[in-house]
Amino acid sequence: MKKLALFLTALCFGLCSFAQIKPYDENLDAVKQIKDAVLQAKSENKYVLAQVGGNWCPWCLKFAEFARTNQPVKQIIDKNFVYIHVNWSKNNKNPEAMKMLGNPTRFGFPVFVILDENGDRIHTQNSAYLEEDKGYSEKKVVEFLANWTKEAVNTIKR
Repeated sequence: MKKLALFLTALCFGLCSFAQIKPYDENLDAVKQIKDAVLQAKSENKYVLAQVGGNWCPWCLKFAEFARTNQPVKQIIDKNFVYIHVNWSKNNKNPEAMKMLGNPTRFGFPVFVILDENGDRIHTQNSAYLEEDKGYSEKKVVEFLANWTKEAVNTIKR
């Protein structure tokens, strides 16, 4: 019985470690990734939400999971943004892509950059302002995203 319990524990641990989502791909051409997202955003009448960070960053992974599982956050992202993860790591700092995004790494990681349908940066968000306790605040994240939807920005421009 002890062997079975030990086996099941090891199996569960193994499956859980394989299940962790790694949203950042160091091998992607980040410039192409951003350009493709802008084209998609234009065709879908959305903006681009670029999350800059890496799989080495616990807060980056936390936000990626939060955005995937928190329904109000997921809904506002899906409806209004093309959501991409732009890698920044010791092995691949993507300097050209960071320049396209307005060099956001000075704000720490993750950092969020909103691009309009033409690829112009309209906002950079330090993620620290979205945190609460040991995670992210649904209220703060939804408010941040709602303020930077295409509809919200166009209302201000009128």
